[in-house]
Amino acid sequence: LQLVESGGGMVQPGGSLRLSCAASGFTFSNYNMSWVRQAPEKGPEWVSTINPGGGSTYYADSVKGRFTIFRDNAKKMLYLQMNSLKPEDTALYYCARVPPGDSLSIYEYDYWGQGTQVTVSS
Repeated sequence: LQLVESGGGMVQPGGSLRLSCAASGFTFSNYNMSWVRQAPEKGPEWVSTINPGGGSTYYADSVKGRFTIFRDNAKKMLYLQMNSLKPEDTALYYCARVPPGDSLSIYEYDYWGQGTQVTVSS
C-alpha cells in the first residue's frame, strides 16, 4: 500500500497550489481520505476529509473557503486545491487513509504518505 504526495512548493501569499496524492495497493474508492499538515515545531493538524464517493467534504475552520478537497476514484487520486494561501499555511502536507469508524482522530489514521512541503512566503 502506498500514498505518494506531490505538488508542494514555494508560493507567495495569496497564491495557489494543488497537491496530489497517488494511492495504490488498496481499494481507494472504499475509504474516506484526509489531508493533514504539520508546521515546524507544531503538532499535526487535520485539514480536510472527503468521503469515498466524494460527495461529502469537511474542512478545518482555518482553511474553510480557501481549500478544496476532491478525488478521482478511477485514477486513485486525491487532491487538495489551495487558494489564497497565507504564511501560516506553511507546513508539510500529508495525505492519509481513514480506516472505518466514527469520529476518528488523525492518530488513528492507518496509512500516511511521506508528505509534500508547502512554503508560503514573500
